[in-house]
Amino acid sequence: MRQIVLDTETTGLEWKKGNRVVEIGCVEMVERRPTGRTFHRYMNPQREFEQGAQEVTGLTLEFLADKPLFEDVVEEFLAFVDGAELVIHNAAFDMGFLEAELARFDGRYGLLAERVSVLDSLAVARKRYPGQRNSLDALCKRLGVDNAHRQLHGALLDAQLLAEVYLALTSGQGEIGFGAMEDATSRVSAAAALGHMAAGPRPQIVVPEADLAAHAARMEAIRKRAGGQAVWDAG
Repeated sequence: MRQIVLDTETTGLEWKKGNRVVEIGCVEMVERRPTGRTFHRYMNPQREFEQGAQEVTGLTLEFLADKPLFEDVVEEFLAFVDGAELVIHNAAFDMGFLEAELARFDGRYGLLAERVSVLDSLAVARKRYPGQRNSLDALCKRLGVDNAHRQLHGALLDAQLLAEVYLALTSGQGEIGFGAMEDATSRVSAAAALGHMAAGPRPQIVVPEADLAAHAARMEAIRKRAGGQAVWDAG
């Protein structure tokens, strides 16, 4: 079984308001083992960020100015995910944005949902941990996945973390005896491989400490206005 763990970053929370995808990160797994293949692209959205989105990602229009447009990477992206099961946390959000991007081509590439199947890891987490926070950060803490290096949201980093979370979240389903032992071994090797991938170089913006503090304060203010939980917490 071929799975692609996917995450996106966007200029805002709603594609219906014209917001665009600015980053796509994908991690390939076959039979629950990471293959080492990834897809990662930044894109120039040709529009302004909404304030909250920019603070979450740390990305700027200046950084994205020389990056390709979505139309420049769409065929490479579709070739990478074609025929796979996409594992996405809060899948409706990412799929909505990606379908909106494809719709700009007037049917040339069809629907993404016609090329892939989708597994929403948020729905899986909510079923396993009803009534609890099930954001990616919360699941990392609950399942023992190290996310100390996640200071800002980034599509490839989040996809790598989600791959580890997904393996832990779905481990042992329908398995007993030697099958469970073999699955435990595969999880160890998979986690090691993902850890090696996460340790590799990733294009990023160095954010000053003062900006990180301002970001944290802003995030907390947004959560308070939203009743204690922001949309990107996805839990």
